[in-house]
Amino acid sequence: MASSISSASTAATMPAWRTQPWLAGAIAGLVGGVVFGVMMALMTAPTPDGGSMPMMGMVAMVVRSDSLLVGWIYHLFNSAVIGAIFGWLLGRRISGYASGAGWGALYGLVWWVLGGLILMPVLLGMPVFAPLMMAMMVPVAIGSLVGHLMFGVLTGVAYRGIVAQ
Repeated sequence: MASSISSASTAATMPAWRTQPWLAGAIAGLVGGVVFGVMMALMTAPTPDGGSMPMMGMVAMVVRSDSLLVGWIYHLFNSAVIGAIFGWLLGRRISGYASGAGWGALYGLVWWVLGGLILMPVLLGMPVFAPLMMAMMVPVAIGSLVGHLMFGVLTGVAYRGIVAQ
C-alpha cells in the first residue's frame, strides 16, 4: 500500500535534530532553558550590602560579567549542553511524555545540586551548599530548585516531542 510508511524509512527521512539523541537533547534543553531563564530574569537575590540583584546577573557573574545579555548567553549555552547530555544519557529511556517528565524531573534535581548548590557558589567564591546555609539565600535556593525541576520536566517533555515519530 502506498499510504503505509515503515519506521525505517520514516527515520531515514527525519532530520538529524530529531534522530540524534544529543542534538534533540540540546534543542530540548534550550526549550527548558528559555522558561527557566525567564523565571530567573524575574527573580532577585540578596546582595551582601543589603540590596538585591537579578538572578540572571548572578549567572553573568560566573563568567566575570555584569551584563544581563552575557548572563542569558551563558545560561542558554549551559542549557543546550545540559540538554545534550540528557539526550545522550537518558534518551533511550524516554518512551512517552510521562517518562520524559519523570526522568526530566530527576535530571533537574541532580543539576540543582550540581549547578545551584555546588558549581555556582564555588564559581562565585562561596562555599559549597552556601545557598542552603545562609538564611537570606534559602528562598533563592528554593526558587532555584523549582526552576531546575521545571527545566528538567520541560526538557524531558520537549525531548519526547522532538523524537516522536
